[in-house]
Amino acid sequence: MSAEQQSGFTEIRRRGLMLVLSSPSGAGKTTISRMLRDREPDLQMSVSVTTRTKRPGEVEGIDYHFIPKIEFELRRNRKELLEWAKVFGHYYGTPRAPVDAALAEGRDILFDIDWQGTQQLKEHARQDLVAVFILPPSMLELERRLKSRAQDSAAEVARRMAKATDEMSHWAEYDYIIVNRDLASSLEQVHAILRAERLRRERQVGLNDFVKGLRAGL
Repeated sequence: MSAEQQSGFTEIRRRGLMLVLSSPSGAGKTTISRMLRDREPDLQMSVSVTTRTKRPGEVEGIDYHFIPKIEFELRRNRKELLEWAKVFGHYYGTPRAPVDAALAEGRDILFDIDWQGTQQLKEHARQDLVAVFILPPSMLELERRLKSRAQDSAAEVARRMAKATDEMSHWAEYDYIIVNRDLASSLEQVHAILRAERLRRERQVGLNDFVKGLRAGL
């Protein structure tokens, strides 16, 4: 019997989880991600590497790590990316090492990735993954939101609208579905999912020994 068990205490630690938010462009995942992190300061955002250029207001190392295509290909070939995808002609990927370290230390990671990346995460770490897909209330509202961002040209908005249909066809591959009619309500739902998933039996390391101690009268 360990010293902890003899003293009547067995530490219960928690393995971290990967919380994925996916949606078509404009459906709200980035805004919900930001609001969730305001509520959960310890929730770590996964910072992807990408081959696209920086947009106005984006910061290196906070929004993305912006790298040349050849460096991206080297990282991919060395299996240093947990997942990767090509979106609108640019490559995006998740560095493996910081995610593995965070999960082992009991820290949760938030991902803002598409269905392709989510499928790859499922293949490599299904037990650590919680996948949420966010739908718009209507296609008209999705188009309005894209136009209101004033980040893209009319042609780019049209391309994103066309791609949204394909992206939404993957909704059934996710654990949870949220229709983002109202940001405050959608945020509450995502936060409730996170809190519940943290309590899953499989993520509580040491729980078995703790219960054994209880049954032994400790």
